[in-house]
This record gives sequence, structure tokens and C-alpha cells, in this order.
Amino acid sequence: MQSWTGHDVPRLPGTGQPPVMFDSARQSAHPTSPDRETGATMYVCGITPYDATHLGHAATMITFDLVQRAWLDAGYPVRYVQNVTDIDDPLLERAERDGEDWVVLAMRETALFREDMEALRMIPPAHYVGAVESIPAIVDRVVELLNDGAAYVLDDGTGDVYFDISTTPNFGYESNLSRDEMIVLAAERGGDPERAGKRDPLDPLLWRGARDGEPAWPGGPLGPGRPGWHIECAVIALGLLGDTIDVQGGGNDLIFPHHECSAAHAERLTGKAPFASHYVHAGMIGLDGEKMSKSRGNLVFVSRLRADHVDPMALRLALIADHYRGDRTWTDDLLKTAENRLARWRAAASATAGPSGADLLAGVRARVADDLDTPGALALVDAWADAALAGEGDDPDAPRLMAHTVDALLGITLQPTAL
Repeated sequence: MQSWTGHDVPRLPGTGQPPVMFDSARQSAHPTSPDRETGATMYVCGITPYDATHLGHAATMITFDLVQRAWLDAGYPVRYVQNVTDIDDPLLERAERDGEDWVVLAMRETALFREDMEALRMIPPAHYVGAVESIPAIVDRVVELLNDGAAYVLDDGTGDVYFDISTTPNFGYESNLSRDEMIVLAAERGGDPERAGKRDPLDPLLWRGARDGEPAWPGGPLGPGRPGWHIECAVIALGLLGDTIDVQGGGNDLIFPHHECSAAHAERLTGKAPFASHYVHAGMIGLDGEKMSKSRGNLVFVSRLRADHVDPMALRLALIADHYRGDRTWTDDLLKTAENRLARWRAAASATAGPSGADLLAGVRARVADDLDTPGALALVDAWADAALAGEGDDPDAPRLMAHTVDALLGITLQPTAL
């Protein structure tokens, strides 16, 4: 699957530090420690393309774009993979509701997502991979789990294959949830704990046998069908990044069941744990006191804001004004503040001189390396811009270095952008 077009990232003087990141499994922050030779590895769960990119998607993707930028600034090559779940129940349900071909719907919304990511100046992943194109590899891995005794075929004639969580004794370490909490969330987030015939209510689906009126693909010994959600990400990550990775990322609504189950699949397949050194999760974006979600019908779409001539850089600034791990609320005032900030930064970048650019770079690097402390980084740039606009400082190279710093580390270009 084709990714989006990237942009040049300025090279900054000196070298930054790999970021310390909060790990959901350990419930504490730890340094990321990628291998210097092979580079940093990151897998981020992408969209199910049945609707346009909303601000929650954008905030999550910006979070991991910042991680990639910090690694690059620290001198690490980065292998970043993002998936597209281009076959799943929500996609089929939306297509049926709207009387549309599910393939056309998925292609259109994926194309719009790429446009939004490019406008927000996300560094594209090295591999942008769809579930459909990965089905042959997924089939091989499900068969492997069956042969290993870690999976079973449901005895009801459907051909459905489930993963046996009892074969991964550490199941639950990533989410740190009680069994009762897991069962509730599984029912809310695509699982089927009430399904009769399963060995354990929490056993996740690996392969859904073909049903009348649904798309299906050859499954070899599994029979025709389509893959489950969690095994998709495990197989793509293992195939492109290796047995263990530095970061598995997504929104905090993916902690359970998705990331817990995909890690369990990967660990059973490889015999290596943990699957990820860091499980990193971004907070949710709310509107008017409620979580922004399709079911509530309160989504704010990136493409709609772009159509209304909102500068994507102001949008990006608004989404990093608060810390990535916290749930936060989108408001018109948040966007207005970001637009004013962007205007001041652009004006300051045009000054003839300013306070030390090297000091600003060091400060922003330190804040980004500290679990992506973007509020702290923005405050430093604000103070520098205020001083430069007040005529303070005598460093003639500082305005250029300031512009390169916020571009390379925060993804904000201070050049005018096409709306």
C-alpha cells in the first residue's frame, strides 16, 4: 500500500537524546534504548478506513511522529511501520449502511487519511501496510499457532479459529487490568466474550470463517475467511520489524484488547517477551465534555478544518499544546490560541536577531526527550519569540535555528503553508 509524500527534515547541530517514554506495561517512564546499528523500531496501529481522519486520529499520529523525530535527531535510523485495517466489521457495516462498495469506501478514506497526514507534515512510515495484502502471511501464522496448540477451531461449523490465552501465562501484563475489567472492555471493543464454545471468554478471534454476503479469502487449511484484528498487527510487525520492537503505539483505547492480544500472539509465535520494550499510548480527544467518537456523532474532521482554511500547522500546534498521554478537550479557543502562537513564531523567525538559538535548541531537545513534554517545549519557544520580537538578543543566526528547531523536533514549519 502506498504511503504519503514526506518532506525534508532540517538537520540540527549536535545530537539529541533518545526519548524517555512512559510504558503502559510498567506504568512508569523509561529511556528508549534502540540498537545503534539496526536502528529504532516502531509499530503504530493505523486506521480502519470507514470514515475521515478525525482529531483523535491526528493527535495519536502526531505523538508517534514526535517519537520518530526525536530518534532521528538522536542519530538513530528508524524503521516505522503503520497498518491499515482495510477489512473489518466496522468497515463492512458502514458500507452496508451507506449502500457502498466496501472496497471503494476503504480506498477513498485511506486516500483522504494520506492527504491529511501529508498536510500535517507527518514523516511517512517506512512501510504502510494493509490487512488485505497481508492475508497470506496471516494465514501462515494462524496455521502455525494451530499446529503449536495455541489456537483451536470452534466446534460449531463456522470455521472460526480462536487463540487460547492460557498458552501465554503473562496475558494481562501489558494492560494491567483485572479479568473482570478485561471482559467488559472486550465486549465494548470488538471482542465476543459471550460467544458459546470458546475455551475462555477472553480468547480472541484469529480467523473468521466465510459467511454468506461477506468477503473472504483463501485460507489454505483454515478454509476461506478473513483475519481477526489483533493477529493482523502481530503478523505485520513481526514480518517487517523482527521478533521484538522498541515501541508499539496507538491511542489508549487500544491498550485492551488490541495491544494486549497482538503482543500475546507475537510472543507465542516467537517465544520472546516482551514483544515491545515500550507500549506507548496517546490520550483521547473530547468535544463538549465527551470522548470524540463515531458512535456519538461528535467528530471533528481534519479534512473539514482544512476545507475551512485552518492552517494545518495551527492544528498541529493545538494538538500538542497539552501532554500526549492526557485525555483532553478540543475547543475553538484552543485553536485560536494555536493560530496566535503560530503567527508570533513566524514573525519572530523573521527577526534579524534573537536570544541564543543554541540554548533554545538544547531546551527544546530536553523537553521533547522527557516523555514528549510538548507544553514545556512550546513555552520555551514562546519565551524566545517574545524576546526576539521585543528586540532582545544579539544572535543573528538564532531566528534561523529557531525555525529549524521547531521544524525538526515539533514538525512545525514556519514557512507559509498552502491552505
